[in-house]
Amino acid sequence: MSALSSLFVREMKLATRVGGGALMGALFFLIVVTVVPFGVGPDLNLLARIGPAILWIGALLATLLSLDRLFQADRDDGGLDLILMGETPLELVVLVKCLAHWTATGLPLVIASPVLAIFMNMEPVAIGATTLTLAVGTPALTFVGAIGAALTVSLRRGGLLLAILVLPLTVPVMIFGVSAATAAVQEPVPFATPFSILAALGLFSMVLGPIAGAAALRFAGD
Repeated sequence: MSALSSLFVREMKLATRVGGGALMGALFFLIVVTVVPFGVGPDLNLLARIGPAILWIGALLATLLSLDRLFQADRDDGGLDLILMGETPLELVVLVKCLAHWTATGLPLVIASPVLAIFMNMEPVAIGATTLTLAVGTPALTFVGAIGAALTVSLRRGGLLLAILVLPLTVPVMIFGVSAATAAVQEPVPFATPFSILAALGLFSMVLGPIAGAAALRFAGD
């Protein structure tokens, strides 16, 4: 546990320092959300209707922006070889790295989403529902993305390939996230059904992501 906690602190420091990716992801999220109203136009009803989808798309793209750094730094400095030879189960290492990545990258997006939702002219109920779905769904984006990051860790400039691999896998998460946020303000569509599926996808990704990511890292280390 001491080694895993030290790894978590290390990952947080790397993510929050200049060029670490956390600040860049939050700024990218801000840019995406604030630029959309200029492109869509002054139709406030339209902005309110598409607001949850825009926030989810921005969160997805901001998460992808920093996923290539999840294991690449360890690969470059030789730390990945030490992790593979260490006594700590590799699945737990991947889990801790994913949690640190979400804390540094995904959590700021969740915190910023209520403020940015104002630009979309969203109702308070829609703002709360979208924030809740992002809090539950963004960890799934990180854990699914960890699989792609592990598969492309041995490739130079594998960021584009990572996006191609991960984006199709994140579509179900985004669909049910947007559906749940939209259902909160549209009667009689139930909120609980898509939200429950979103939570199930999040839990499933937390189990599958570390296992598949660890297997991909072992394959890359051979």
